[in-house]
Amino acid sequence: MATMTDCDLAIVGGGLAGSLIALAFIARHPGATLLLLEQGGGLGGNHIWSFFDSDIQAGDRWLVEPLVARHWAEGHDVRFPGHDRQLATPYNSITSTHLDAYVRKMLGGRLLTDARVAHLTPDAITLSDGQVIRVGAVIDARGGGDLSALRCGWQKFVGQTLRLDAPHGLSRPVIMDATVEQMDGYRFIYLLPWDERTVFVEDTYYSDSPDLDLPALRGRIAAYARTQGWQVAEIVHSESGVLPVVHGGDFDRFWPKDDPVARAGARAGLFQPMTGYSLPDAVRFALRLADDWPMDGALLAHATRGWARAHWRRGSYYRLLGRMLFGAAPPEQRWRIFERFYRLSPALIGRFYAGRSTVQDRIRILCGRPPVPIRGAMRALLSPPA
Repeated sequence: MATMTDCDLAIVGGGLAGSLIALAFIARHPGATLLLLEQGGGLGGNHIWSFFDSDIQAGDRWLVEPLVARHWAEGHDVRFPGHDRQLATPYNSITSTHLDAYVRKMLGGRLLTDARVAHLTPDAITLSDGQVIRVGAVIDARGGGDLSALRCGWQKFVGQTLRLDAPHGLSRPVIMDATVEQMDGYRFIYLLPWDERTVFVEDTYYSDSPDLDLPALRGRIAAYARTQGWQVAEIVHSESGVLPVVHGGDFDRFWPKDDPVARAGARAGLFQPMTGYSLPDAVRFALRLADDWPMDGALLAHATRGWARAHWRRGSYYRLLGRMLFGAAPPEQRWRIFERFYRLSPALIGRFYAGRSTVQDRIRILCGRPPVPIRGAMRALLSPPA
């Protein structure tokens, strides 16, 4: 266990958001003291996070560059019934293994793993063994939050990294292969070719339910591999997850005004509501926090809640799209919304994923022949957002 008992900033939660804050903080404030606490034995859990080059401002790329396990300069593909498309925007993936190794190297003794937190205040952390760490400020980056305060659909997935007997033939990631059988909402396969014989295959659903049938999805991954003519020699990695696709809710119940502890990441609601995509917001938030330092615990709580509240307001358009997806489109026809979206300009698509859609983008996404029934679309648009 680390011997540090006092520091300027303590970050509770060693996932993506907490790790990026720690890296930004030590880079911008090398003289300050920091402690990153993680309840597990490693950082980042068991995840792959991916992003387009257009998601991150050029001046901010330094924060995530050391974490990137694979970069595809040649762009990426999408596949729909009757419509395939290659997009030139380069793509990147971060693995939890890379994140763990790099953050450990950079933080050294400022990282405390296997640290179970019993209680948080703005200036102290009480561990389950009774140890109290006095700090200048605390930020809670443990993920989750009160999802009962939100109206959600769900993006859920099972992914496996497959080692094949022969080359798979892919040169670029396939972000969505929606030519597969549609079930349980909008279904697509996501593919990352790590090398010529290793590919990550993820079976993903935009579903009304968070229920995840792991054996069934693993079976569908095996079936998909067979349809591609791939012989699987080994499954070298597996992961699964359920992300909220937020289309309404009560921010003040999700993060009450009287909560005195600062938050970050999913616990602060800092993700793109339509996709559950958190990395661009995690980068922006980490750098903003480092730029605005120093703050005591009370001021940090006020500032982070204000940031998250503004993000919630900016997300209203994406929540509207979520209401249309889950409220207007029959589950087996949801793929049509994404197929139409992927016929739009690459620049618009990039701004959408980064959560920076312009007014013109928003109009363009909604105009034209609707891919869902008019009556259902109007009902979804007129439904109350909370």
